[in-house]
Amino acid sequence: MDKAWDAVPGSDGDDVLDLYSQTVMRVAAAVTPHVAAIEMTAPRRNGRMRVGAGSAVLFTEDGYLVTNSHVVAGTRTGHAVFADGSGMELELVGADPLSDLAVLRGRRSKVLPAEFGDAESLRVGQLVVAVGNPLGLSGSVTAGVVSGLGRAIPVWADGTRRVIEDVIQTDAALNPGNSGGALADTRGRIVGINTAVAGAGLGLAIPVNSTTRRIMSSLLTDGRVRRAYLGLVSTPIRLSASEVVRSGQREGLRIVEVLPGSPAEKAGLAAGDIVLTAGGRAVSDAESLQRLLFADAIGEPLDLAVLRHGTGTRLVAVPEEMTSAGR
Repeated sequence: MDKAWDAVPGSDGDDVLDLYSQTVMRVAAAVTPHVAAIEMTAPRRNGRMRVGAGSAVLFTEDGYLVTNSHVVAGTRTGHAVFADGSGMELELVGADPLSDLAVLRGRRSKVLPAEFGDAESLRVGQLVVAVGNPLGLSGSVTAGVVSGLGRAIPVWADGTRRVIEDVIQTDAALNPGNSGGALADTRGRIVGINTAVAGAGLGLAIPVNSTTRRIMSSLLTDGRVRRAYLGLVSTPIRLSASEVVRSGQREGLRIVEVLPGSPAEKAGLAAGDIVLTAGGRAVSDAESLQRLLFADAIGEPLDLAVLRHGTGTRLVAVPEEMTSAGR
């Protein structure tokens, strides 16, 4: 990646617009070689037919790629083509609809794996660059800023309503085919996996952080991720001065929506509630809650400290396992 980073000369006294352009070009040169255009296929009577298409990011030297779960939904095989023209056949290792992540296995190739960063370091307003293959146009690059962090987005997938947690919102243009591609910071490190699933003109990306690394590790080893499920849509919120005094915390998670029939609804949670702690741990963003919702949380009572209309209350939710056909 160092050679690619040096491929575009730096600016020397140029104006701000030139500096911006130089930065985007450097990131594009560094990231594009690691992003493949993929086609997922299914068998038919006279061979195979194309079922889905998108992008994927190579993240290991022995040919494993990460993409979106919705890109590979219902398929197990496909083909990848990199910017240098090299290609490889793909096989699905595993997918996790709740995080919208999937891992594919290819083969060892000349292409080096991408360098992953940490989305926890992102700040609203920070420059990011998206690389993917929108509308079949390979190696496309768009740039923008981080518009929001810690979003929780309800989506429909395979006829089922799901909630994708802790999403990065960006104004970098994303279109069908960008899904599964790379969102990079100004050092060329991958900080998100782009997803166009929400539509409505939103640029969204699944963050690369400790939680998504754990998900990818589970997909690599087990082909699936056992996830506990609460069923709420939330957003980070700064507490008012009186709420800080009352709770001893500066931040919490405001519930935007509770999904019908979910463990959150059964526990008595409602839109407008502010979750302060879960299992005795402070929660201030979607990831801090997600970290508590893996296999060992399934069926175990989870104590929640909640602010409701300015008054503190305690509730107990019992997370359920997310199933492929259900939540």
